Amino acid sequence: MAAGSFRRSIASQLSKVLDVPPENLIKSISAVPVSKKRHVADFQLSLASVIENSSSDCLAPDMQLQAQQLAERLKCDSVVSEISAGPGTVNFTINRELLAKTVLQQVWKDGSEYGVKSELFSTVPRQKAVIEFSSPNIAKKFHIGHLRSTIVGNFIANLKVALGHEVVRINYLGDWGMQFGLLGVGFQSFGNKEKLKSSPLQHLFEVYVQINKAAEDENIKKLAKDFFRKLEEHDEQTLSVWKQFRDLSIEEYIRIYKRLGVHFDEYSGESFYQEKAQEVLKMLEDKGLLQKTIKGTGVVDLSEKKDLSAVSTVMRSDGTSLYITRDLAAAIDRMNKHSWDTMIYVTDKSQSNHFQHLFQILKLMGYDWAERCQHVSFGLVQGMKTRRGEVIFLEDVLNEVRSRMLQNMSSTKTTKEIQDPVETAEKVGLAAVIIQDFRGLLSSDYQFSWDRALQSRGDTGVFLQYTHARLHSLEQMHGNAELTDVNVACLQEPDAISLLQHLLRYDEVLYRSSQDLQPKHIVSYLLTLSHLAAVAHKTLPVKGSTPDVAQARLCLFHAARSVLANGMKLLGITPVTQMLETPSALGGLCSPSYRCLRAGVAQPFAGGNAVPITFLRHLVVAVYLRHCSTWNFP
Repeated sequence: MAAGSFRRSIASQLSKVLDVPPENLIKSISAVPVSKKRHVADFQLSLASVIENSSSDCLAPDMQLQAQQLAERLKCDSVVSEISAGPGTVNFTINRELLAKTVLQQVWKDGSEYGVKSELFSTVPRQKAVIEFSSPNIAKKFHIGHLRSTIVGNFIANLKVALGHEVVRINYLGDWGMQFGLLGVGFQSFGNKEKLKSSPLQHLFEVYVQINKAAEDENIKKLAKDFFRKLEEHDEQTLSVWKQFRDLSIEEYIRIYKRLGVHFDEYSGESFYQEKAQEVLKMLEDKGLLQKTIKGTGVVDLSEKKDLSAVSTVMRSDGTSLYITRDLAAAIDRMNKHSWDTMIYVTDKSQSNHFQHLFQILKLMGYDWAERCQHVSFGLVQGMKTRRGEVIFLEDVLNEVRSRMLQNMSSTKTTKEIQDPVETAEKVGLAAVIIQDFRGLLSSDYQFSWDRALQSRGDTGVFLQYTHARLHSLEQMHGNAELTDVNVACLQEPDAISLLQHLLRYDEVLYRSSQDLQPKHIVSYLLTLSHLAAVAHKTLPVKGSTPDVAQARLCLFHAARSVLANGMKLLGITPVTQMLETPSALGGLCSPSYRCLRAGVAQPFAGGNAVPITFLRHLVVAVYLRHCSTWNFP
């Protein structure tokens, strides 16, 4: 890793002066974030961090003075060209040509593994992680929380895999419970077998809504209880109906998840653990943990004083299990099956108490591995609606994203064609949704805005895709870059140095995200990378430059695109290589062609002859309808 070789060189010299082993200094040396100030150092030693991480007593409390004195004792060499002191820090500037050569070589050599081979991860053991995410309820609304769980869980899994861990992705479906009694009765009255096969999620939801209107009717309640009782008793005909609901729903989920670029190793569910949950209740009883209340329900006392001031209900009065009981059975089963090192549950923060109780009960049962269970929670999202109203299913979001991006793309003045505009629109639109979601702390609530998400300028997913496509186009136009015999002396301009410095920091960003499982660090890094690349693209032209300069700049832009693509893939975004510029990228609604089309005015071609606007509209619609079934014309 480029940054690693520089850190080791700096740590080696510091070790001799501070009498501290170099390995104890590595994590105290960090790459300096790129600043608007043209001249910044590349690495920084935090004296406070050195004191915290070592037993060295050679540094006094006066940090400013100590930094100055330490800087004076260090010497520049073939790696470090400048050393200076800051407030409690010592700053190191790397030889500029060595910086360019090392960064470009490392990106080229490591490819998709750039950053993950860093010594920052050398002490992190490779583990097996089970990650439960998405987990929608069959026949119930696929709300926005499930979308967040899907993309957050996918990010965590991608990151773990990239860092060399073994990952098992589990989709734990809500496929059991009294709602299936209602659904079974509802299907007898409102169901349609053809609709069930063609659109299972939509139709089962419609049936569930219909039967819920009559759910207070005592006769309906009785029929629903009877249906679910038969289900629990494994009545063959009842089980066959339930299995059809489940299997068809999973088929549709797989198709929709494929559009998202998400896959699972296991489709599990509450139904798998209805019998094992009874075994858990027996274990709790045998360990003296299960207590009966006056109402006949079973609870586990979680209070410190064992005075029942804090309990978790694990059994209904009729002896049947609850959601948490089935979760206990699932956790135990997964350990027996996978022998995992860590298990991560990705759900919204409203379930925090549930998981606290789950982990506490597992500990009380004697499972020490409960301490290796983790709940990654996220906040609520408001404002995600389609033009038709509130989002119900994940596919509504995907279709809305694609539709809006296609509308933007249809409004461009460029004549450049792309091979599959529908697929491109979907990938770009998904990037927009993911980046808006990942920009802040996962635990924070936020207001979703389609307009803000789909802007091509600013800190958006569209901008990331646009940057990647533009850099790819640059390489296609001028031929693929070759690292051999690159003259790094041609990369000494401030904008080139800023880009190289930023590429140097990538391993630290990955390390930070690996520690707290927050995607925002990577998002922020990639947005800055894209802005730096956009500036460099303007100030460091390839076309018209001498061969040496052109080749060096092409290598720099290739490195930027490679790291950008790597980071996007970790976030769950598929980088596009072709992309029409959207109106905002071309000056927004000021685009003459766009204004004329909106106003119904004919737009003259280069020859001066105006083409009737109705012809233009019909042409655009004809091309669009070839790919998509609906059109919301601006």
